Amino acid sequence: MIETGLLCALSWMIVNGIDRLLSWQTLARPLVTATLTGFLLGDLTTGVIMAASLEAIFMGISAIGGSIPSDPCASSIIAVAFTITSGSDIETGLALAIPIGTIMATINEMYKPILASLAPYWERLIGTGNVKMFRIQNIFMALFVDKLPQAIILFIAIAYGIGGLESFIASLPGWVMSGLSASSSMMTGVGFAILTSMIWDKEIGGFFFVGFVLAKYLKLATLPIAILAAVVAMMYFYNQKQFSGLKLTANKADSNDEEEFF
Repeated sequence: MIETGLLCALSWMIVNGIDRLLSWQTLARPLVTATLTGFLLGDLTTGVIMAASLEAIFMGISAIGGSIPSDPCASSIIAVAFTITSGSDIETGLALAIPIGTIMATINEMYKPILASLAPYWERLIGTGNVKMFRIQNIFMALFVDKLPQAIILFIAIAYGIGGLESFIASLPGWVMSGLSASSSMMTGVGFAILTSMIWDKEIGGFFFVGFVLAKYLKLATLPIAILAAVVAMMYFYNQKQFSGLKLTANKADSNDEEEFF
């Protein structure tokens, strides 16, 4: 478990460090983090399956003022690590994601004032004009210091906490486990519902119902529906672009006609 904890902490440091250096390239999202964790722990299939489900759950959660209600990166790592190491079903791991992410998000907020207290030091360093030293220290902070407390807590939680959590889950009655499985399935739907409420528009809302019919009544799998949706989206985009060009040409022609008339 200590080795597993170190691998998971390494996964955390890699995705967050690269994201910080490259101005948030979304590598810390569950789709990447859970997959990487599954790969490092030797079960890529479970990592990919949980990555898709966790991304759907956290897709609608947005950071307001830089603060997030639940940390998707940490919760993905711990949920995947618990599922793989304990041999539990995926639904149980997914059900643990939100509460774990909430705890890690709270720890992250508690660490922010410490980072903010370093602002005077960075201002003095910038004032010296030593660009090389500023760059080196900035990279070092991004890779190691910025997320170090969370990495330590993540390591301790996985190395010494999963065994106890596994024993606790095993002692739960069957009806509680059924409830956990049902709630994990519901969370995926809630994540999509939150996302849909943010992007819903009357012009594209019909595509939602088309996708529902394809999945529910025509029994198409996700991949063919995604291919059809991509083709329709490309046609819609190019048709709109062509229509805009024709409209612009027509407006120019009308303007020229008016100038010639007067």
